[in-house]
Order: sequence, then C-alpha cells, then structure tokens
Amino acid sequence: MEAFLKTRYRDSVPYITRDGSEIRELMHPDVHGSAHQSLAEAIIQPGEKTQRHRHLLTEELYHVTRGEGMMHLGARCFAISVG
Repeated sequence: MEAFLKTRYRDSVPYITRDGSEIRELMHPDVHGSAHQSLAEAIIQPGEKTQRHRHLLTEELYHVTRGEGMMHLGARCFAISVG
C-alpha cells in the first residue's frame, strides 16, 4: 500500500497499445502489491475499439468517465456508459 501512496498521476507515463488505445497504468500488481487487480486509465477515441484480451492472473476494474460503448465479458455483451 505504501508504494501506491507514492505513485502520482503525473508520474505514470501513458503508452499506446497495438490497437491504438492510450493506457496509463495507475495500479499494477507488480508495483503496488495488489495481488489480483489492476487499474488503468484508457483513452479510446470515438469509433475505435480495443482488442479482445484476457488477463490470466488479474482482474481489470472499469470506471467510465466519458462516452459509451459495448463491453464483452466472456460470452456476455452489454452497454456501458458514464458512471
């Protein structure tokens, strides 16, 4: 937990993924000791989408702050929006 308190937003450098999403990792198991969860800011431009992927060891948490889209979780597909 102590490492998390030392991490500042401005110190987390964003990177571009293969599908063009801009990702800024805010909490990562290897850095913050959160054994099975990660938290990242993802910016996906209107009309774009991320590649389907899965995490074998961690869960991803999502909090939508702008826009709307479709989320696929296993065989389920559902709408997501702000909040």
